[in-house]
Amino acid sequence: MLVLRLVLRYYELVAQRVRQGGSRGFPACPVHPSLPARRPALALGVGTCLLVTAAAVAGCGRVATGAAGARVRAIGAENEYANVISQVGGRYVQVSAVMGNPDVDPHDFEASARLASEVSQAQLVVQNGLGYDGFMNKLEAAASPPGQRVVVVADLVHPRPGTFNPHLWYSPATMPLVAGAVARELTRLQPSHGAYFEERARAFDASLAPWHKALAAFAKAYPGTPVAVTEPVADFMLAAARARVLTPRPLQTAVMDGIDPSPQDVAAQDSLLAHHRVKVLLYNVQVTDPVTAGFLATARRAGVPVVGVYETMPAPGYDYQSWMMAEVRALSRAVAHGRSTVGF
Repeated sequence: MLVLRLVLRYYELVAQRVRQGGSRGFPACPVHPSLPARRPALALGVGTCLLVTAAAVAGCGRVATGAAGARVRAIGAENEYANVISQVGGRYVQVSAVMGNPDVDPHDFEASARLASEVSQAQLVVQNGLGYDGFMNKLEAAASPPGQRVVVVADLVHPRPGTFNPHLWYSPATMPLVAGAVARELTRLQPSHGAYFEERARAFDASLAPWHKALAAFAKAYPGTPVAVTEPVADFMLAAARARVLTPRPLQTAVMDGIDPSPQDVAAQDSLLAHHRVKVLLYNVQVTDPVTAGFLATARRAGVPVVGVYETMPAPGYDYQSWMMAEVRALSRAVAHGRSTVGF
């Protein structure tokens, strides 16, 4: 533990220096080959050896499989995945989330020695993949305990080659696959509770019916609704609602990756808003910069309603199902009544 505390103190000093001097010279996190590089987290490249050392010290001698009476230690890289683990695992899991603060830009997440310690003790890990949470790969490689189970959501969904949108949890097809995979992995870790996990996974799937119904109702009432976005955060949900995203894809990608979009794409987005060619602007509440602030100002001047969406589940008071329902209701109010929803 002394070594771990020293490592953590070293990390804090280095992270402070990074914040003062920028992230120049540090590598970005690994990215899926079909995606452009995401905005680099400030401290993800602060010496892989730091995380390796911390994880190795914390995880030394730990075994991932445990007795049937003990709770499975599980981690969701994003709190929406942690929530699904909790709903499926019930009383037999102890779950934590890596990213879950709705007031923090997930792109700027900083890994730490404490997180390395938590990952080294986890028996089950669920992460998004597609380069969105690539830091988890480093932590798992550093000191995975024997028998650790890792679920990569992108491997379940099998997105099309070249997809530019990593926000897989907004697709109605994703979370049933996650719940099923979690039930299978928990059953491998605690076979005596397999029937319990399977039953809860089925209950989770059934609980998504109101969301699916709301999406279908929107698609029927407002087919082909033109919308603008700042990032592709909710694009999968918008596709399920049969809305048409008119924002240029290169602009969405640029904002997502923290780079300046082209003047031509900015002008095209401004024109969509100023000339009322879209019914609503959806923007990422957790990412604000001069470009997105400009779009918000243009939308408000033009009287285009604005809806805030999130990358991680808002807290407190939400589970995955209620979060998704809130997003659809906000979209419906904006289109039907011109009401803006800045946040939840």
